[in-house]
Amino acid sequence: MKGTHHPRSHRGRVLGLLLALVALIGPAGATAVAAPGRQDTPPAPLPRLAATPAQTVAAMQPGWNLGNTLDAIPDETSWGNPLTTKALLDTIKAQGFRSVRIPVTWTDHRSSTAPYTIDATWMNRVKQVVDWALADGLYVVINIHHDSWQWIATMPTDHDNVLVRFKASWNQIAAKFRDSPRSLLFESVNEPQFNNTTDAQGNQYLDELNTAFHTIVRQSGGNNATRLLVLPSLGCTPSQERIDPLVSEIRSLNDPNLVATVHYYGWYPFSVNIAGGTQFDSTSQKDMTDTFTRIGDSLVSKGIPVYLGEYGLLNYPDYNHPARVEQGEALKYFEMLGHQARTTGVTTALWDAFNFLNRSTFQWREPVLINQIKSSWTTRSGNASSDRVFLAKSSAITARTLTLNPNGTNFQGLWQGGTKLAQGRDYTVSGNQLTLTATALTRLAGNRAYGINSTVEARFSRGVPWRIHVTTYDRPELSNASGTTSGLTVPTQYRGDQLATMEARYADGGNAGPTDWTPFQEFNEAFSPDYGGNALVLTSKFVTSLRDDAQATLTFHFWSGASVSYRVTRSGSTVTGVVG
Repeated sequence: MKGTHHPRSHRGRVLGLLLALVALIGPAGATAVAAPGRQDTPPAPLPRLAATPAQTVAAMQPGWNLGNTLDAIPDETSWGNPLTTKALLDTIKAQGFRSVRIPVTWTDHRSSTAPYTIDATWMNRVKQVVDWALADGLYVVINIHHDSWQWIATMPTDHDNVLVRFKASWNQIAAKFRDSPRSLLFESVNEPQFNNTTDAQGNQYLDELNTAFHTIVRQSGGNNATRLLVLPSLGCTPSQERIDPLVSEIRSLNDPNLVATVHYYGWYPFSVNIAGGTQFDSTSQKDMTDTFTRIGDSLVSKGIPVYLGEYGLLNYPDYNHPARVEQGEALKYFEMLGHQARTTGVTTALWDAFNFLNRSTFQWREPVLINQIKSSWTTRSGNASSDRVFLAKSSAITARTLTLNPNGTNFQGLWQGGTKLAQGRDYTVSGNQLTLTATALTRLAGNRAYGINSTVEARFSRGVPWRIHVTTYDRPELSNASGTTSGLTVPTQYRGDQLATMEARYADGGNAGPTDWTPFQEFNEAFSPDYGGNALVLTSKFVTSLRDDAQATLTFHFWSGASVSYRVTRSGSTVTGVVG
């Protein structure tokens, strides 16, 4: 992933395993977990390489990325993560991961001219972290990471220098790790891209780099002679037009110890919440199933092992900003992704820049989310059309219906904590329609304070329960406001509701905002809720993009189904907002 900085700014970009096999192949023994701060735990046995490269890659499932760390620019802690410790790798192993991808950016740790010598201190630091992971019995992948866009991307206009520099990098890396166990894999380059090129041209440059990488590593001897080497598609994109050249390249190298890698961050509008992509709907689901079908048909079925080197959502989770993606929709996404990867025969590596595991406390930031991800490694989970039941405080409570999505499981009932709700009295089920009765909802709503009043669980025969939050709300209220092109802060009473998206149009029907191809602007880029501050912020990026003296009508859509209209006008550097 490119430039996912923490905590000040972040950017993103725009799969299952045979479980019996995974159970049989993998680390040769259990790993003792070192207490934090201790370095004297005896090293665990190294993973046993399976009979074939495909079986070895299967044994690497599941994987985790040490993101925004050794790949950070210019140094390991520059993007806000603490120095990596052995205790962190011990935690990853204890949490059930069997491989770790360690992205490394080399640019700022080498001479700027030939022979492009890598700083010994940096090289030793990389090896230290790699060795900690190997000692824990984890498979490890290292690569050349952000160098891809820092200088490799200039290959079309600086071909010879880039090629010399790339070769110098892998000559030194290969020499340093030539005697490391074969449970260490090399990945040639992360998300390769080339400035101002067509895909055809980009694939030619990538083929040249991958071929050079392959030759250098194989000729360096030691365990590098048969080490598994990971080759990416252009941009690590899993599109057909980018997978096909990768297949051809792997075939031309005539080496059985090669692995293909791509990345997946979902359908872009859903992944960042833009263009109305608020839900993991049929369009998002089709993007995912089509992607894994391509991977299965084009790679796995042809005997090429696939390592999904990064997966996730581009802007979720993110504890530094309001959530762009509603939690229930994210849970559906990760549940289905795990299923698709497992049934396609793809090993996955979760991209964790800082947003999943707290690197200081070693605790998961969203236990519900990681529990769903872990469950998806082995089975499916049921869910429902929503994880919310909204009850308007201004209205009488009536029954509410959700659609169950069993995903091949069987619905077992509803629970509140340890208490099972009574079917018939508290809820009814007709086909996949789950209806909570007015009687039950009245009890669950309690004093009907705004926000979540209670949570019940829909339990299924397999997987994790689906949480349903009974929520009291009323239509949010916005107030008039004035500001400047630095931004407009609109006083807002959310009254128990949560913002889903913002639609912006001019009177002539044109789209208003920096994203002019859709009226539905990007969450946290054009607008952002401030729930604690009772405000809704229209960003400088949004207000400066408005036509001068042309009123824009904004429609704020909320998860309850409520919507509120608001009108904004920019006149020079002054911005005003009025209700209605």
